This record gives sequence, C-alpha cells and structure tokens, in this order.
Amino acid sequence: MQIELTASDGHRFSAWQDGPADATRGLVIVQEIFGVNSHMRHVCDSYARQGFAVVSPALFDRAERGVELGYKPEDVQRGLALRGQISDDAVMRDIEAAAAALPASAARGIIGYCWGGTIAWWGATRSGSFKAAIGYYGGGIAGTRGETPRCPVQLHFGEADTGIPQSDVEAIRAAQPGVEIHTYPGAQHGFSCEERGSYSPADSALAEQRSLAFLGKHLG
Repeated sequence: MQIELTASDGHRFSAWQDGPADATRGLVIVQEIFGVNSHMRHVCDSYARQGFAVVSPALFDRAERGVELGYKPEDVQRGLALRGQISDDAVMRDIEAAAAALPASAARGIIGYCWGGTIAWWGATRSGSFKAAIGYYGGGIAGTRGETPRCPVQLHFGEADTGIPQSDVEAIRAAQPGVEIHTYPGAQHGFSCEERGSYSPADSALAEQRSLAFLGKHLG
C-alpha cells in the first residue's frame, strides 16, 4: 500500500509499503530512475513474500510527485532529468525516513537497482541504519568506491553492461576487497528487471538467490 513519510528536512513524500508488520527483517528497496513503478512494486512483493517488511521511497517526489515511467528511450531521458534535480543529501534524508518506517523490531537492510544500486552503496557508507546493503548495477558506485562501508555489502553487475565497464567493476574490487561482488557473463544493464528487453531470467534468479542468502546471513 502507499504511505506518506516525512524526511528530516520536512519534505513529505510517498512510499510503497508491503510485508508483515511484525517482521524481524526489513528492507528499504530503492528505485531505478523510473520511479516506484510496477517493476519496483513487483520487487517489493517478492521480498514481502519472503517475510520481509519493505518500504520503497518515491525519491522523485522531490522533483515531481507520482512519477512512474516505463523503459523506452524517452523514459530514460525523463528519468535522468528528474534525477538531476535531486541532491545526494536529499536522497539520503529520504532513505533514512524510509528506514525509520520499517518495524522497530526488524533488522534493517537496503537493496537498490540502477540509480538505487548506487544509493544502496551509500546506504552502507553514508548511513548507520543498515546491517546489510545490496546494489544491482549501480553506475555511481565506482565514482564513490573509496568510501568506507559500515555494514556488509554485496554487489551485482552484468558483464555486458555498456554503461558500467568491467574496468569500473575491477576498480571497485581493488578499492573494496571486503565487498562481495558478483558478475554475470553476457548479462546487460537491468538484467533483473522483468519489464526490460535486457531481462535475463536465469541471471536474475541466481542474483536473487545470492541476495536472499546474503540477507539471511546478515539480518538473521
């Protein structure tokens, strides 16, 4: 269901909430550059079925409320434009508000995709709210790879991702030898999104299996 949250600077924004209210594990699920659209709600539902309480904040609400985009080239351009209007500091304020909306009894993790993959990395390095962080194909991770994670991190990258060269992945490995990094031969950007042409069911299933095992280890 849709709920409304308030960030520390007073900004009010929407979020999608799912999963049991008495869950012992909680996840902030961070959107791509397409808003909290049907794909993100599908991801929320998937983790809620696994027993997680989940909150997915509508980060675009700082620029425009109610944005849900598809995956056509014009959607990509609009998503990039909206993202450019929102500061990294503002994003983290919304992430903290989303984390606070999870059940108080739940061990908290963060998982994100695309833009959200980078934000999940920042959730590990710029926040103390999480016990585990997972990023899928986050293009901004390499640029901030020198930051120090405060919790265990798992990252996923497609080896055929034209936007994230393998040299970036290797740079992250070199800077963060303690981070668990998985790459997927032949997989493209967005390989875990069932609405994209780049969707790879086998790679998506393997990545989800690894993610659930990682969260089981670190969130209990």
